[in-house]
Amino acid sequence: MKSILLIGTNRLGSLLVREFHKLGHQVMAVDKNEARINSVLPFVTDAQIGDSTNAAFLRSLGVASFDVCIVTIGGDFQSSLETTSLLKELGGKLVVARWRSGRPSATPPTTFSIT
Repeated sequence: MKSILLIGTNRLGSLLVREFHKLGHQVMAVDKNEARINSVLPFVTDAQIGDSTNAAFLRSLGVASFDVCIVTIGGDFQSSLETTSLLKELGGKLVVARWRSGRPSATPPTTFSIT
């Protein structure tokens, strides 16, 4: 079982949350949108509403205590980049970032595994 910090719970993020839940991983979800956080609550160990580009906010999450930090902020490259950089600065062990420009694929990934 891995502890995962997942930032960004839109389309890909919410899919990953559900997959990690099925695999038995502990997930903390973070998003600035309360409705998105509410939609993933049944599948996460913890959830926070906040701005991931704020270093003090990220520090309060205990970034270094997670096995993996995943950034799936879509549509805002600057926020994704800043968040990824802050996670590394704050001691993230493994930081995975994904950002996609343009129109999203009609078929989201169906499997994703952290080993």
